[in-house]
Formats: sequence, C-alpha cells, structure tokens
Amino acid sequence: MESAQKPQSASTIVRWIARILSILSIGMLLLFFFGEADFSQPFHLSTQEWILVTFFPLGVMVGMILGWWREGLGGLITTIGLLGFYLVDILFTGTPPGGPFFLLFSLPGLLFGVIWLLERRRS
Repeated sequence: MESAQKPQSASTIVRWIARILSILSIGMLLLFFFGEADFSQPFHLSTQEWILVTFFPLGVMVGMILGWWREGLGGLITTIGLLGFYLVDILFTGTPPGGPFFLLFSLPGLLFGVIWLLERRRS
C-alpha cells in the first residue's frame, strides 16, 4: 500500500514543481517580451520574427498555461512550440539558436508532458 502512494505523491510533487516553474517562466518571458517591445511601432517585426515569436514564446506559454488543466495537451503544445522555433530558426539562419535558455524556459511545459506520460504508463 505504501508503494502505491509514493508514485502518486512523486507525481504530485513534480506537477507542482512544473506549475510553479511555469509561473516563473511565463513571468520572465513576459518581462523580456514587453521589455524589448517597441510600443511606438508594435508591428515592426519582420515576417520571420513573427513566425519565431509565434512558436517561442507564444506557443510555449500557451502550452504551459494549458498544462495546468490538461497536462498532455500542454506538454504537446510546448514541445511543438519549442521544436518549431528551433526548426524555423535553423531554416532561416542555418544554425540553431545558441545557449540552453530556450530549453530552460520551456522546461515546465515539457514537465507537464512527462507527468502525463508517466501517469498513462501507470494506469
């Protein structure tokens, strides 16, 4: 009986870690987004930049928000947003974006997907 409760409590702990990190990640992304925004010309982004922004940060943030209620869907949307961002950036520039920061900001949404997968395997 004790072993049946451990996976559930571990799942609950990881779920709350993902939720707390998603709040922090979304908050930081919004600070970056609005801190860099030029409100005198709000639509001054190129087509390439709009496509990239659609995947990251917007797609990733939507995935993290949905992950609070539907972990599988949230994890999937976060994953698609992150992979789409990397793919489009590689197509446009020929190189992937540098550094681990895009992955780190997406981690909470990816954790939602991991929780969903682990719970499906248990049932």
